[in-house]
Amino acid sequence: MFNSKKSRFGTSLLLALGMTLATATPLISNPAMAQFYRRRTFLGNQQSQIPNNQQRQIPNNQRRPFSVAGIPAGTLIPVEYEEAEKVVLSPDESMRLRLTVAQDIRDVQGRVIIPFGSLIEGQLQPVSDGTQFFAEQLIIRGRRRFRFDAISRVVTDTEKITKGADAGDILKGAAVGGAAATLLSGITGDKVIATERVLAGAGLGALAGVLLGREKAEVVVIYPEEDLDLRLRSDFALR
Repeated sequence: MFNSKKSRFGTSLLLALGMTLATATPLISNPAMAQFYRRRTFLGNQQSQIPNNQQRQIPNNQRRPFSVAGIPAGTLIPVEYEEAEKVVLSPDESMRLRLTVAQDIRDVQGRVIIPFGSLIEGQLQPVSDGTQFFAEQLIIRGRRRFRFDAISRVVTDTEKITKGADAGDILKGAAVGGAAATLLSGITGDKVIATERVLAGAGLGALAGVLLGREKAEVVVIYPEEDLDLRLRSDFALR
């Protein structure tokens, strides 16, 4: 009887130990699982701390380019000269002018780059075949100034004046360069022209040499709205 009780006690003890071990097994493995999850969490936190520009590098050819408002070389810019209908110069004379842009100039997207009424400063200069305007500066809305590289076509139209002729038709509605005014006054005998224009042109001594013995003269006649439309020689951008 004693052995039977002892056997039942042993069996009960084994069953109790088995249940304890079964219950303890997950507890023993939990530290490894916890370490695994902690490692995943740590790696996840590391990735979230990487700057965006390192997480995803966008190739240059896929980046959206910054759009600069501008117009390309070769663009034609209509102009007008508000001071006079025409300009009269001697063939070797230079004269500064301020032209006005006659219409809005837009880029390929339709944005106005050079508004109507903007001013262009530059100079008429003699060239090998005639006279040409060289733009130097663009003034937008009276305050913003930009370097401006544009030229007109070469103007070759001239008028011949003979001694004693009336220069009234040539000078009507014209802005006359100082040298041209004095030259015309010497040929036509119109002293009023010389009195009004000589101070704005060449010196008296130089002009006296030009006029000596002249029976006829030739002047360049420029109609700004027809002759001085400008063409850009380099790209222009608002920066």
